[in-house]
Amino acid sequence: MANTKPKWNSAILLPVFIPAVAVIALLVIGTLSNPELAGEVFSDVLAWITKDFGWFYMLAVAIFLVFIVGVAISKWGRIKLGPDHAEPEYSFPAWFAMLFSAGYGIALLFFGVAEPVLHYASPPVGAAETVDSAKQAMQIAYFHWGFHIWAIYGLVGLVLAYFSFRHGLPLSMRSTLYPIIGEKIHGPAGHAVDTFAILGTMFGIATTLGLSVIQINAGLNYLWPEIPISTTVQVIAIGVITLFAIMSVVAGLDKGVKRLSYVNMVLVLLILFFVFFSGPTVHILETYLQNTGSYLNNIVERTFNLQAYSRSDWIGNWTLFIFGWTIAWAPFVGLFIAKISRGRTIRQFVFGVMFVPTMFTFFWFSVFGDTALNMIMNEGYTTLITEVQNDEAIALFKLYENLPWTNLLSVATVILIVTFFVTSSDSGSLVIDSLASGGVSETPVWQRVFWATLEGVVAGVLLLAGGLGALQTASITSALPFAVIILIAAFGMWRALVIEGHQYQSLKTAMRTHRRGVHAGPGYWKKRLAGVVDFPRQTEVREFVEHTVMECLADVAKELGGKGWDAKTQYEADNVRAILTVQKENEVDFNYEVRMRAYQRPQFAMSGDKNDKRDREYYRAEVFLRQGGQAYDLYGYEPNDIINDVINQFENYLQFMHISPASLPWDLQEHDDDLKTS
Repeated sequence: MANTKPKWNSAILLPVFIPAVAVIALLVIGTLSNPELAGEVFSDVLAWITKDFGWFYMLAVAIFLVFIVGVAISKWGRIKLGPDHAEPEYSFPAWFAMLFSAGYGIALLFFGVAEPVLHYASPPVGAAETVDSAKQAMQIAYFHWGFHIWAIYGLVGLVLAYFSFRHGLPLSMRSTLYPIIGEKIHGPAGHAVDTFAILGTMFGIATTLGLSVIQINAGLNYLWPEIPISTTVQVIAIGVITLFAIMSVVAGLDKGVKRLSYVNMVLVLLILFFVFFSGPTVHILETYLQNTGSYLNNIVERTFNLQAYSRSDWIGNWTLFIFGWTIAWAPFVGLFIAKISRGRTIRQFVFGVMFVPTMFTFFWFSVFGDTALNMIMNEGYTTLITEVQNDEAIALFKLYENLPWTNLLSVATVILIVTFFVTSSDSGSLVIDSLASGGVSETPVWQRVFWATLEGVVAGVLLLAGGLGALQTASITSALPFAVIILIAAFGMWRALVIEGHQYQSLKTAMRTHRRGVHAGPGYWKKRLAGVVDFPRQTEVREFVEHTVMECLADVAKELGGKGWDAKTQYEADNVRAILTVQKENEVDFNYEVRMRAYQRPQFAMSGDKNDKRDREYYRAEVFLRQGGQAYDLYGYEPNDIINDVINQFENYLQFMHISPASLPWDLQEHDDDLKTS
């Protein structure tokens, strides 16, 4: 009986779940009852936000970019997203594959050909269908899908990963506000933040799923003309593919998303390099370099260009839509990449999340966009313009007509869109479920299935209410409050990093002695040398930690207690950890731990008996502080040396408290559970 109960238990946080589902339900019911009226409302809301808040979106995205790059190149870039001893959970290829698949793979397939062609035929400034409009088209595409997009994703992911893995707070948007509102994140303010995050994620995913089924429908119609392009077909496609997404959700993150992400990347690379070598290869490489240079040269001007002197719908239909869609999408992508980024430094994270995907994206647009423009300008394929203007979703398939193996490419692309659809829905349901559960990572399967199903329903309803226009409005509208939340979260992280900087400075400048034999007399160097070349076994180190270290920590705790400090010791037999904790009211606690850790014995230190498992490993008694492992071994220290090391670290702690602000904005110790894992 006990084994069946967990299948139907719940991790749902009702103050978040109920408002989010209520808003979504009202939207679905209202839209289905009168799709025409809903479409008109969506159109009016889009025009209002574009007119009155366009400046805010552009300014916010600029701040996101400057902040995340500034943090990465600063001294804070060395900080790990987790304890100092943490190592990345996923290899870089696996990390990038999941990041890319969950990020905007569908968008590249949809806009890779369509956007450059549309901007070439109808540029925001200047004459159409000229060399200048071709250059402008590629620069705009680079700008829309370059550093700014990944700065939005990266900032949300960075803040979440930092507070969750570095300080043990829940992996939820509410945690980003902890430095500002403290424990109130567990009340109405935190519930509201997570609710907005769920709504933004839901509508961002709905937009992506809507775009994907529109393109799937176009591909199926292209391959089999008897299949019409209609909303009905698109809604059916959403239903069918959502079933695949549910299957992936049930499989879990490693089995579902990770495997699908590998499939996505293999298909993406096969299609990308096929078009690259089949198309004007040298021309693609030349334009890739030239367009990248133009993008970097004009990045500041384009960042703040709102067409204030020449009002048109262009900025709303393109730049604001893409940025708004990305901000709405950011809770999902940010939380997802945070989940898979534990153990990387801030600098590694920013480089991986911004530079690598951006360079890949630029190459993608050069391969597909410049190939299409070359066909139009140099090969006479001018009908591509009209076909793309009539239906953006058909652009990629029409490009294939001038390449070999057209049908095979088209089938592979449809499969790729489906797998991207499934990956996005799967990843999105995992993230929304975590948000609706207060940051809980392990939730019942039925909850994730519920959210995956709801994502499909919302995408279908928005298609019924006006197709792409309704999807655009939902994204931009839901992004408005969330952009404010991201700005507040960035400010909170800045405050946290300032405090961590004080701590690092104290550890760097204070004296610490942890060499063996500090208090030894003549001849002790021989004993010390023997310890250096010794590779102790488990039983030896266990006894050392349990008896010698614990006795030393108890002596220090007793002495501190006599001087009015609240000090206590603890020994964890299962994990072989000796712990000293010193508490002071309204201050960050001092933690000094000695843990037994196993390592592979060096080849030169083995006895030669390959069957002796004990000979393959040796053990160390390593020191751990609140910020993680200190990478030095206490085994073999004399009691006086151990006590001396504890006092040195305690002195460092007091130095940190001295140079830190008098009143810390939070007490991170209460949320330090994650740091206690090895």
